[in-house]
Amino acid sequence: MRPSRRTTLSLSALLLAGLAWTSVPASALEPTSGVTDLVKDLDQILSDARLTPARAGVVVKSATSGEELYAQDPGRILTPASNTKLVTSAAAVDSLGPDFRFTTDVLSTGRRADSVLTGDLYLRGTGDPTLLAADYDALAARVAATGLKVVTGKLVADDTWFDSVRLGTDWAWDDEPYYYSAQISALTASPDTDYDAGTVIVSVAPGNSAGKPAKVSTTPETDYLKIDNRATTGTSTDVTVERQHGTNTVLITGTVAEKYDEWVTVDDPTGYAASLFRKALTGHGVRVLGATARETTPAGAVTVASRESMPLGEMLVPFLKLSNNMHAEILTKSIGRKVSGAGTWNAGLAAITAFARANGMPTLRVRDGSGLSRVDGLTPDGVTGLLIALRSKPWFSTWYGALPIAGEPDRMVGGTLRSRMRGTPAAGNVRAKTGSLTGVTALSGYVTSADNEPLVFSVMLNQFLSGSPKDIEDKIAIRLAQFSRTAPADIANVQLRQVQQDSADLECSWLKPAQC
Repeated sequence: MRPSRRTTLSLSALLLAGLAWTSVPASALEPTSGVTDLVKDLDQILSDARLTPARAGVVVKSATSGEELYAQDPGRILTPASNTKLVTSAAAVDSLGPDFRFTTDVLSTGRRADSVLTGDLYLRGTGDPTLLAADYDALAARVAATGLKVVTGKLVADDTWFDSVRLGTDWAWDDEPYYYSAQISALTASPDTDYDAGTVIVSVAPGNSAGKPAKVSTTPETDYLKIDNRATTGTSTDVTVERQHGTNTVLITGTVAEKYDEWVTVDDPTGYAASLFRKALTGHGVRVLGATARETTPAGAVTVASRESMPLGEMLVPFLKLSNNMHAEILTKSIGRKVSGAGTWNAGLAAITAFARANGMPTLRVRDGSGLSRVDGLTPDGVTGLLIALRSKPWFSTWYGALPIAGEPDRMVGGTLRSRMRGTPAAGNVRAKTGSLTGVTALSGYVTSADNEPLVFSVMLNQFLSGSPKDIEDKIAIRLAQFSRTAPADIANVQLRQVQQDSADLECSWLKPAQC
């Protein structure tokens, strides 16, 4: 068996380069039978008819030597979807540090006399995506614990740590109601410990009897959203929950027979966070007489209470395991703030690009941190180059541990790979980042071969027309887990658990737990 032409060319280039600087015999650089069989098998996997009209880029390398074992269009710029998060997350840990924490402060101006503050109370954020309603309540409790009962002035929300641009360049307007496309603010809140910042869970349950109005509740309880409930109780559940564009009105239609949850974005997370904090203050006996306003906190303001988030090293777990888009964008702006003093996408993306180019990825185009933009572009060769370079970083083990693990059922272990490659040599072995958009799928990461050799790989498939080719990614990853330089693997024996999905173009990061 002979290598495919694409690999023969790559090996020829390697041979010529090697002869220029060493006296190693040419025969020593010839592919082993195991490599030759790997090339043949991957070529066969990629001959799938679904890829005939599509664009496919695949690269496999030794993680220790950088040797290229397989390449198809390695330098082609492809849409990476959430594989963009590999770059964003690594740049974040490198620039901010694994011990970085977001801070949220309550400060006051004016004069304090006993239980009365004649002045304003400020809520100042730096982008913490892990703040829950309970955390705002805890901050309010700390304010009340100082003895404060009345604020004669305003409650001021200070979100100026970031700029006021809420949505990423190139994001689709019709994605705005959905939790994976929430608005970005330095003051925000999440409904649960998936930490989908800027969202509220809207729950729709059946009413007392058939035909009666459905019952609607929110987590957390909030009147920031206006609920327009037109859903009724039925014998089956077919309900739509959607925030109307440019408003905080949530329209609910259809029928419901059992409880249904939908994660819905809010318009203006700053206002939402301020409303949660004001409600919490009231609950702890602190009355703010003035309205809610937006201003920058004065330099002389006095700190009343503070909260720190979990360290970034821990936050990487929900970020990467669950492919959290909003974490990626918040961290992008945080990088910009740290590196250049500007909490903007432009500043953050410039720093991310510089980091990537300095770490094995010379060619890239990033327009956001999450991969929601279809203008984002990476190359499979660049992704594998980055994956190799990251292995030498002092924080690598923390970052590597946050990647999804194939076939591991726990959501915070297997993440978006938890239902894939179960019962195969890749299960518990492959650690990789998934990516999905309509017509786009990607899988890039690490796998240990049958010879215990660490490998890196990147698979990016674009512009397929029908039928999700995620099983092609899985077959490649499984074959790499079976790879031996000396013992060929029979592709006919590659066992694969097909990915079962309601929509062929969605991964579990786009669907919440009950749907995955």
